Amino acid sequence: MNHTHHDHSSNSHKACVSLVPIFNHLEDEQLDEIMKTTRSVTYKKNELIYHAGDESDSLYIINKGRVRIYRLSDSGKEQLVRMLNPGEFTGEMALFSESTHESYAEAIVDTKICMIKRSDLQEFLLKYPSIALKVIAEFSSRLEASEKQTTRFSTEKVETRIALYLAESLNDEELGAAEFTLPMSKKDLASYLGTTPETISRKFNDLEEKGYIKQITHKRIRVLDLDGLLLV
Repeated sequence: MNHTHHDHSSNSHKACVSLVPIFNHLEDEQLDEIMKTTRSVTYKKNELIYHAGDESDSLYIINKGRVRIYRLSDSGKEQLVRMLNPGEFTGEMALFSESTHESYAEAIVDTKICMIKRSDLQEFLLKYPSIALKVIAEFSSRLEASEKQTTRFSTEKVETRIALYLAESLNDEELGAAEFTLPMSKKDLASYLGTTPETISRKFNDLEEKGYIKQITHKRIRVLDLDGLLLV
């Protein structure tokens, strides 16, 4: 059953377009022009936004909520690719060619998304090259993250992958912060790091016993010894 509904309110579109890093540097007049081509769609928690194999013909910009992008292996095992927060986007391959989605996109919570059709967006990319540069920068960042993840899968043991993930999560917080909240469930983290939820829980407990971290709540982590964590 599809729970989506369309929201044609001008404010909704304005918020979506003006908050997105690939558009927020534009003038109001240019934002208004883009706003006219977007449509807003809402998805309920756990609803799929698109499936692997669906036609890919739009850019999906997260306005509110969170989205998980994952793939399924030939054996049916799920591999988390990335999490998307407000202001981030998916479906970017549609910009360059007519294709089908290779992955699945699922709303983790009730989520509002703005969609822009390929033909409209291609027109804006030609008209405003600064948008294209922002999109390329995001592509570059995603490629780097993907290559780093692939390298770790093949060269680092699971303890090291977990420790490095925790260290990098801390670095993503404000400078000087010693705590952070895991941005995903242990199940999703296990999928992302190529292990099992049980192993994640066990390794977290090991790191806590060694004095490297403290688990304040189920998802809130305090790093006590960053140098030690980086040597795991």
